[in-house]
Amino acid sequence: MKNRKNRILLLAAAVMTASLLAGCSGRDTFTVGFDAGFPPYGYIGEDGSYTGFDLELAAEVCERNGWELVKQPIDWDSKDMELSSGNIDCIWNGFTINGREADYTWSVPYVDSSQVIVVRDDAGIASYAELAGRSVGVQSDSSALAALEDNAELMGSFGELIQYPDYNTAFMDLEGGAIEALAIDIGVAERQITDRGTGFTMLDEILASEQYGIGFLLGETELKDQVESTLLEMVEDGTFMELAVKYELEDEVCLGK
Repeated sequence: MKNRKNRILLLAAAVMTASLLAGCSGRDTFTVGFDAGFPPYGYIGEDGSYTGFDLELAAEVCERNGWELVKQPIDWDSKDMELSSGNIDCIWNGFTINGREADYTWSVPYVDSSQVIVVRDDAGIASYAELAGRSVGVQSDSSALAALEDNAELMGSFGELIQYPDYNTAFMDLEGGAIEALAIDIGVAERQITDRGTGFTMLDEILASEQYGIGFLLGETELKDQVESTLLEMVEDGTFMELAVKYELEDEVCLGK
């Protein structure tokens, strides 16, 4: 009887070990958390489906690994809860590494970006000094907000700072005059300005420079390594740059250069 129990325990241990060794190779789905109002990285396309540079990169990673991509739009200020609860496998959506290095397990950076200020052409604002007393918008829990908080003197000069859940809403308020300036990621700013036509100016000064990476739950190195390895394969065969060109991000990406 004792030998039989030992065999059962050994079998159970073997099954558990095999399961651990299978790791990512046994994965069927890969769930990406993203902000659906953050073009060109993640947004709702003209056909009503979710698309963007990061989502197309993720789709190619899934294709090469035999996974099904699950695109999970999230409230940006709930991203940590979504990740820690297991609702998503990673945050992949123009996600800034700088200042968060110890909070997540990160992929290699793949985009060099900046935070900027956008104003309407008729606002009479040409420099940061002229933001004094003005109404300024920013997305809540965003890198732009962090950049403003790091510049206490500038932020303290504003008449008010309004936080928005997404940049589409913020840009509509900028366009309608509810706010006079908007702190925003440069790639998103360029896309919004292109989509909305003339009438907006990006101030020359830079709030902050940063890098984007794919953020995984702290300690989730195995999945990170597999996704990163596939992404680097895409860099080597040119797929990564093809997608960067498609989304007019070839000057901002930092992989493969």
